[in-house]
Amino acid sequence: MKISKPRKRVLFLIVAFLTVFALVANFFVFLGLTGADIRSQFSRLPLPGLPLKPWHSDGKVEGPYEPRDAHPISQLMAEADRVWATYENSRSTTFRQTVGKYRRKYGRHPPPGFDKWYQFARAKRVHNIDDFDQIMDDLRPFWAVEPKVLRNLAANMWRDDKDGVAGIHIRDHKVAKENNKSWRSETLITLINKIVKYLPDMDIAMNRLDQPRVVVPWEDMQAHLQKELETRMIPPMTNPDFTTGLDNLLNLTSEEEPTHKEDPEWFPAHGKQYMDTAKLACPPESRARNSELAKAEVEDVEARYKTRLGGIITNFNLSSDLCTVGPEIQDQHGLLYSGSTVIPTKRLVPIFSECKVNVNSDILFPANMYWKHDERYDYDQKHDNLDWEHKENSIIWRGVTSGGTQTVDNWQRMHRQRLVKILNATEMADQAVRILTEQPEKQGEFENFRQFHPSHFAANHTDVGFTGTMSCVPDCKFYDNVYTIKPTAPFPEQFKHKFLVDVDGHSFSGRWHAFLESKSLGIKSTIFREWHDSRLFAWRHFVPMDNRYDDVYSILTYFLGVGTPPNQQVAGRQEDAYVMEHQAEGKRLANQGREWAKKVLRRDDIEIYMFRLLLEYGRIMDDNRDRIGYSGDGGELDKYDGVTHTDELAH
Repeated sequence: MKISKPRKRVLFLIVAFLTVFALVANFFVFLGLTGADIRSQFSRLPLPGLPLKPWHSDGKVEGPYEPRDAHPISQLMAEADRVWATYENSRSTTFRQTVGKYRRKYGRHPPPGFDKWYQFARAKRVHNIDDFDQIMDDLRPFWAVEPKVLRNLAANMWRDDKDGVAGIHIRDHKVAKENNKSWRSETLITLINKIVKYLPDMDIAMNRLDQPRVVVPWEDMQAHLQKELETRMIPPMTNPDFTTGLDNLLNLTSEEEPTHKEDPEWFPAHGKQYMDTAKLACPPESRARNSELAKAEVEDVEARYKTRLGGIITNFNLSSDLCTVGPEIQDQHGLLYSGSTVIPTKRLVPIFSECKVNVNSDILFPANMYWKHDERYDYDQKHDNLDWEHKENSIIWRGVTSGGTQTVDNWQRMHRQRLVKILNATEMADQAVRILTEQPEKQGEFENFRQFHPSHFAANHTDVGFTGTMSCVPDCKFYDNVYTIKPTAPFPEQFKHKFLVDVDGHSFSGRWHAFLESKSLGIKSTIFREWHDSRLFAWRHFVPMDNRYDDVYSILTYFLGVGTPPNQQVAGRQEDAYVMEHQAEGKRLANQGREWAKKVLRRDDIEIYMFRLLLEYGRIMDDNRDRIGYSGDGGELDKYDGVTHTDELAH
């Protein structure tokens, strides 16, 4: 039967409608999106004639790692890839999204100047506009302290030289004065000068010492955090500007001590057991404070942050949590039992420090060694011209005997000295350590092997040693018959090796950024926290190592391999352990760490972080901090963000 033209047209429209409906429905079913998620995806869609902004896409991403075997490191690499992918996919791509996420996460409006900071960060190609939780965590408890008290402390903590505090004073959008200066404060000022035109008047107290300062008792800290929660609010309107003319700032014309000067309550603790102070900041039920829990079997405790097979770190943060591991390492790290410049306080004071341990409440800022140009710490690609395949199959470390005050009785327990010992072939000649070995009957499955004698392996694959001695009492002569002092190894020499191990000195290590930027693979052991920690993923960008170094041979034998495959072993002869080499995995981690450092550890990233930190800091110091901030919806930057009319309708 012949179908009329009108009926054909109707039939065509019905089919077309159903087809479009099915496509749209399947599109959203596939994405699993509704509401805000749909709007988020709309903002990422490329439209003809509208190029994406640089932060909307970062090009091709390497596929997730597929483990070749059941070795714990292989499994941890795969898990790290999954965690990192979630992090990558959660990034805001517009100002609207950024301010919305800020309010949901922190229960407040962003601070004044947030729109200027956003554009500053985007212009410098920030990778993750949302990842500034370290700042927010550091400043949270200060919402429980009156701003005028904080200003009084910040303005005056520099006054006693022996307290080890510098004062930096910003007035009228410039650094107007510096008190009790040091190379650290002078370097920090060069960074602040990059952003000072955006900042309100403020005083900054900067820690001049190597080691952190603030240890607030746990009960007091919980009260502070509860008060911060209670003060959260998102009023419909706020003043977009900081308050001017605040009192309790330092009087720069006279600098006479004020009638009332808040006491930061510093007390000297040089050379004393740090855990005696640190444990006060731990929960009552923690191992650091509960003597019964402290007696628990070490292996049961380790199961919280290490694998039972090989002792590989699974939780890098927990591995340096003094409330958890303090009882095990309190006599194995220089800061913890022989700190040389420890002047702490139990009062919550606003002091800026380059690093801290997990129990400290110092305000972290990017360490000056990462900002200051110094050939000992700056990465230069021309000094790293060997690809992975052409580097030496070895691990290298050089340094001095820093880390704490050393005597003839305690030096063997210092953390750097322990590293040099465990990686020295002669020292390990009659020692046995635990590594993993492949099970003879189960290819790709592993078990503990506790009788690995590492001396021969170390002779072929390690190059460690001290380049000088220091920090000894009364002098360092007791080292004369212990160590052969090695020549220094500048970066060009170190970068010839595949593995670069990085451990603490008196505090953090300033070499870490350069190691991550290199074509070699960084292996990190530390008890310190730094500004960049949340943006670095263990087992994706670097290899974490226990602060006791009992996993170092498990790590090295994984990447370099050891022993003879079971199917090639001579019948009747007892063989040592066997682990297949994982060079491809080592190269992959090194490349991932290098590419990531180029995105998140640049000097631009340090500027971005410091700008955001000082905006947030400026707000907590403001008497009107609950009534100032950015209260808009972010729409005024839609055009800047490349948001289309379609996106506006979606919102």
